[in-house]
Amino acid sequence: MTARQWGLLGVLAILWGVSFLFSKVALAEVPPFTLVLGRFGLAALALLLAARLGGHRLPRSPRIWAGLLVLGALNGFIPFGLIAWGQVQLTSGLASILNATTPLFTALVAHAWGDERLTPNRLAGVLVGFAGVCVLFGPGALGHLGVHTLAELAILGAAVSYAFAGTYGRRFRALPPVVPVAGMMTGAAVLALPVSVVVDRPWTLAVGARTWGALLGLALLSTALGFVLYFRLLATAGATNVMLVTLLMPVVALALGGLILGETVTGTALAGMALIGAGLVAIDGRVLGTRRPGAARPRHPALSPSRGRGDAR
Repeated sequence: MTARQWGLLGVLAILWGVSFLFSKVALAEVPPFTLVLGRFGLAALALLLAARLGGHRLPRSPRIWAGLLVLGALNGFIPFGLIAWGQVQLTSGLASILNATTPLFTALVAHAWGDERLTPNRLAGVLVGFAGVCVLFGPGALGHLGVHTLAELAILGAAVSYAFAGTYGRRFRALPPVVPVAGMMTGAAVLALPVSVVVDRPWTLAVGARTWGALLGLALLSTALGFVLYFRLLATAGATNVMLVTLLMPVVALALGGLILGETVTGTALAGMALIGAGLVAIDGRVLGTRRPGAARPRHPALSPSRGRGDAR
């Protein structure tokens, strides 16, 4: 990736890393499925308004909207619902470790799909980075493995869903990023609405100002802005590179804990960060002199050809 792409990946890691904090605060008063509905519903409204103000026309083709609904399920409703449900029972450390399997699943799916070749340095880099996440949180987090098996499988299921979404989402690269994100958020909110109504009965909830603040941060910063950056990177850097963000998110969480909460960063945590850095260096390839040629272009053409700014039919 270019220096600019690495910079955008770092910003995305911050936006998505802080989402775990927002979610944990909101889950104190909001059930999981209602949190998913609020997150995507508010993000969809913000992005639809941004698309309108930016002069972008939303797709008119039912085929494109069907694709965005699938993307909303793979990249929104399914993984966030599974993570929110799993987080209720798991420690944040173990959840982060399980979530960090996403680049590995993504590399395998992208290779099988024919989008990106699984090179030895890419596979080695992902494995070293994942080992770094495990070291980052220490054996204490892994000691809880197997205690809440269904919750752990839910987080792994979310990682697999993200992997398919990363590869599937590249077909929307001809559209301005705000357009597929707005469509994806709308689809995810539509899927979450009936589940929230039946399971959580959100009209009975009493939500305080602190929870509303966390929900707005989650929807507008981590979701709306975060996914616009995600699609921009997805179109240029490829699915596996974008999913490296899940290796960086635990580093962001620890850094925020040290800067904001005054938590101590241990030697073990520093060793984990070093391993994650080594994995990213291996994947990038330039320092090792094995830089790969650009990723193969996807087999799947964009669902809508590029017609210029604001004309996504």
